[in-house]
Amino acid sequence: MNGKFIISLDYELHWGVFDALTLDTYKNNLLNVNYVVTKLLELSDKYDIKLTFATVGLLFAENKADIEKYMPDSIPLYENEKLNPFKLLDHIGENESLDSIHYAKSVINKIKSSNKHEIGTHTFGHYNCLAPGQNTLNFNSDLAAAKKIANNMDIEIKSIVFPKNQVNKKYLQVCKKNGITNYRGTENNVLYDPNPNLKGLKKHFYIVYRFLRLMDGYINISGFNTYPINNLKPDELGLINLPSSRFLRPYIPSLSFLEFLKRRRIKKAMKYAAVNNELFHLWWHPHNFGDNMDENFKNLEEIFKAYKTLKERYQFESVTMTELTNEIISPC
Repeated sequence: MNGKFIISLDYELHWGVFDALTLDTYKNNLLNVNYVVTKLLELSDKYDIKLTFATVGLLFAENKADIEKYMPDSIPLYENEKLNPFKLLDHIGENESLDSIHYAKSVINKIKSSNKHEIGTHTFGHYNCLAPGQNTLNFNSDLAAAKKIANNMDIEIKSIVFPKNQVNKKYLQVCKKNGITNYRGTENNVLYDPNPNLKGLKKHFYIVYRFLRLMDGYINISGFNTYPINNLKPDELGLINLPSSRFLRPYIPSLSFLEFLKRRRIKKAMKYAAVNNELFHLWWHPHNFGDNMDENFKNLEEIFKAYKTLKERYQFESVTMTELTNEIISPC
């Protein structure tokens, strides 16, 4: 099997950042997401790229009544109450035309109508799978709600990207139960452990930890993080882990002098995957492109041009998460 190129997008809008970023500082990014998605679709058509949109279930709602209709039966009681997205419901608009940072049904329809890209799940309520206070029952209820609201749009959910990359191995059985066939795991490196055990070193080590992750976007610290296709096999549950290779960091004006390194880092890993018949899995959030859009799309188009060259030379192939899963499960 030739090398494969997956792009997965954590499509979440405000539901994904409400606990970490204020609207005073980040609203512009969120308001520009509809344009960003439209531009992504246009650019992907130009370079024959397929995208997997891991979408928060709340974005499928047409209005508040829809949210009430599809609400999970069991709500997680996070010890950190700031993680509960449903506390926002009294403060959001009535529908998408009044509140485009909490609803996105029209955009999801646009993605669906392309008949090219995949719509997967990012859980219904941006579920924190490793946070204290939640349990398997809550997660099952959330995932069932995500499936149900997507089914209402004739969208069958097969792939999942865990919010904040919090892959909880205990919850894979729940994914299987709800018809999920594949998920995006993290890189096999301590830098990308979503819940590192930092113990007594936590305060000082965390600063170093975050710095190394930042620098890894520009220079090769953790490796290419590509994966031989032949090694991507179903686990004991029949699920396939399609691990991340690289987070496409947004353009940072103060680090603009490093942009060429970021692009080179990604393109080198893509070429390695293409030459060696491996998977390169790139991801980011659409809202990451909501600021400095020209610079972000310039970077992305360079990556897409590199893909086009690799496709011509090495038959490197752009696929969705579920397409690759199906190829692995049922090879021709």
